[in-house]
Amino acid sequence: MPGELRTLIVISLTAVTMVAEIVAGVMFGSMALLADGLHMASHASALAISLTAYVYARRHACDERFCFGTGKVNSLAGFTGAVLLALFALLMAWESIGRLLNPVAIAFGQAIGVALLGLAVNGLSVFVLGGGAAHDHHDGDREQFSHANHHHEHHDHNLRSAYLHVLADSLTSVLAILALVGGKYLGLNWLDPVMGLAGAVLVARWSTGLLRTTSQTLLDHQGPETMRKAIRQSLEDLRGVHVTDLHLWQIGPGRYGLVVSLTARDPWAPDQYRRCLPNDLGLAHVTIEVHRAA
Repeated sequence: MPGELRTLIVISLTAVTMVAEIVAGVMFGSMALLADGLHMASHASALAISLTAYVYARRHACDERFCFGTGKVNSLAGFTGAVLLALFALLMAWESIGRLLNPVAIAFGQAIGVALLGLAVNGLSVFVLGGGAAHDHHDGDREQFSHANHHHEHHDHNLRSAYLHVLADSLTSVLAILALVGGKYLGLNWLDPVMGLAGAVLVARWSTGLLRTTSQTLLDHQGPETMRKAIRQSLEDLRGVHVTDLHLWQIGPGRYGLVVSLTARDPWAPDQYRRCLPNDLGLAHVTIEVHRAA
């Protein structure tokens, strides 16, 4: 299922559930439930950004104004989603500390029912998005190039951002349920704001990781070392060839740009060297500069 369609389905599910949780959180006095609802509200906005990025990238895929295509639009949307995650983590922490200092009465039974509904919806959303995003756990030099089928979604920071948003929603739903059950049956009312604080810390960690990977793409961070070594080796295995300069950077999900300068005793045409490069690295734009060795 394409990332655009997955995101649209999850937006619909999230929007309906967030309204129910926010209303229930206010009515029943649960900080954990209200935090979960507010969390979903921020994520609905972030998912809308993701959907907009997909539509924009598709409509401008052949626009000549974009030198290397619109692949980085997805990374930009993922970066924006990560910033929203970080801001929401701060909001969750602030509100939870306030509830610790000034406790309020909680209608535990009703709040637990709504939290269970939210968890079910979040679980479904994770399933819808997980197929395309669950594989993108690698960043930097740990990213493996050896997979012959570089699928579009394996490096889709936009889909990864959406996946982390609904995963964070699922986490806050679980924490809300644990807090409400502890308050109802064990009298541990302080668990409600404490779980909100714990959720804020975990969401902040996810946000940091996504900010790091998306910013590397947006700033043309040098591609994975394993890929660079494979490219260099494939060229220097040729007789009399020495690579003097190599630049590899990601230009979209699973797509890379490459600029290589090399010297050779008996130079070939650049296209001949291009055909010697590994064909499973997702090299979309390749420039090879050839000089005769002294």
